[in-house]
Amino acid sequence: MNAPDYTKGYWNPFLAGIALGLVLLLTFYIMGTGLGASGAVARTAAVLSHVAAPQAVEHNLYFNGFYKSGANYPLIDWMVFEVIGVFFGGLIGVITAKRFKLSVGKGATFPVSARLLLAFVGGVVGGIGTRFAMGCTSGQALSGGATMVVGSWVFMMTVFATAFVAAYFVRKEWQ
Repeated sequence: MNAPDYTKGYWNPFLAGIALGLVLLLTFYIMGTGLGASGAVARTAAVLSHVAAPQAVEHNLYFNGFYKSGANYPLIDWMVFEVIGVFFGGLIGVITAKRFKLSVGKGATFPVSARLLLAFVGGVVGGIGTRFAMGCTSGQALSGGATMVVGSWVFMMTVFATAFVAAYFVRKEWQ
């Protein structure tokens, strides 16, 4: 496997890490809380559900945390704008690096349909787990890790150890 050529639009991972740390620090300073994404997804789900079944959402204790009945603009929330900014920031980044290409990342022997199906199923399972855990891995790793929460550090060490072991079994699909 070749190392990334940083002259071709790839960021140096150390500089990217420093930039992310500074963004996290500014988020704590300005917003009083860390980074995360799952709250924006839950808030959007609550708003869309309210369109389909307003009574059910207004009487649901879970959705009430994200959708206040009578609220004029329930999607006006800093986390919603954070997720939108991450999307457009990433899009601008790949376009300016001249690396934008519509494709499906997969191994040479793996069919596109199976990759898309597994990505969808994994996203659903991850989303459900995120809500059970009351937060996503980015919030857990970045915000929890930055504030030295022991559970966040244990969780992320477990994630990396599991990924390291699982890589042995799926590596051949990506070569």
